[in-house]
Amino acid sequence: MKSVIQEARRLVVKVGSSLVTNDGKGLDSTAIARWAAQIAELRAAGKEVVLVSSGAIAEGMQRLGFERRPAGIHELQACAAVGQMGLAQIYETSFRTHDIRTAQVLLTHADLADRERYLNARSTLFTLLKLGVVPIINENDTVVTDEIKFGDNDTLGALVTNLIEGDALVILTDQRGLYTADPRKDPDAQFVHEAAAGDTSLEAMAGGAGTGIGRGGMLTKILAAKRASTSGAHTVIAWGREDNVLTRLAAGEAIGTQLTAQTAQLTARKQWMADHLQTAGQVVLDAGAVKKLTDEGKSLLPIGVTEVKGAFGRGDVITCVDDGGRPVARGISNYSSSDARRILRRPSSEILQILGYEEEPELIHRDNLVLL
Repeated sequence: MKSVIQEARRLVVKVGSSLVTNDGKGLDSTAIARWAAQIAELRAAGKEVVLVSSGAIAEGMQRLGFERRPAGIHELQACAAVGQMGLAQIYETSFRTHDIRTAQVLLTHADLADRERYLNARSTLFTLLKLGVVPIINENDTVVTDEIKFGDNDTLGALVTNLIEGDALVILTDQRGLYTADPRKDPDAQFVHEAAAGDTSLEAMAGGAGTGIGRGGMLTKILAAKRASTSGAHTVIAWGREDNVLTRLAAGEAIGTQLTAQTAQLTARKQWMADHLQTAGQVVLDAGAVKKLTDEGKSLLPIGVTEVKGAFGRGDVITCVDDGGRPVARGISNYSSSDARRILRRPSSEILQILGYEEEPELIHRDNLVLL
């Protein structure tokens, strides 16, 4: 068995609180320096890496003298505010040794639930990667409430993987991977080297809570792998203190538990658009546009649209219908319904003049479109 990380071009690496803070004793500068060195090697090998790091609350707890994780949301927010300062500083220092710039990106669930903010976050991350920057992502614990928090950074790692269409998610934890049962209690427990992400039997194996430092146990990692697989990304769960774990995975060595996605990335994206979303609006296409989409696999240009129905925003999934009202395709709109009405039947070269800006020359790019 070879590691799926070997062929992956774009990676999300998630590091747990207990690793980052040495089980709550304070930020582990030595361990963070090792991960930074490995990520530098991965980048030198042509891979793009986004780092999702826990540890802000744990570091804040240590700095503020909390022996146990506070129950109150405001105390947790205060810990996060204090701890985030140290977390950002130590990553900046560690990566600067390798002449790599870093950026701090704090997200909440609301940022990814709102389509426009989702697209803005996506564009920012892609731009940072293009500029050679390593984004360091954490949940914005200073402002979240129970209603909007991700609940654990394993879930955040999966959401970021989907956001940037990552090829793989690596979850570094204080456990070597998944066992069929708790090896501390069951001597017959077997290590799971490889399985299909989303296999329901894995959830029964995973058990429950994590440590008192972090929020996630093995179950959250299994569910994160399941979530990441919906966009075609594979997941590896491995011990973060394993020597050169990232570079060895990238070299093809099988380490930890590998959970493989069963759906190709493009297929998963198109299934998401075709089957799982109620569309916010419609655009009616002329016969020429229908032919371009169905027979030639082209993008949808504004000039081929005869009517816009409903109200939708940039980034919403809309339905394309022919002049008889029959659904032809679904796709992600680059423009709001109000702007689409202004540019319909007009060539793309006039978009900037009409709207005062040009997001894209297409109303829907073919990569974001699925035929029905």
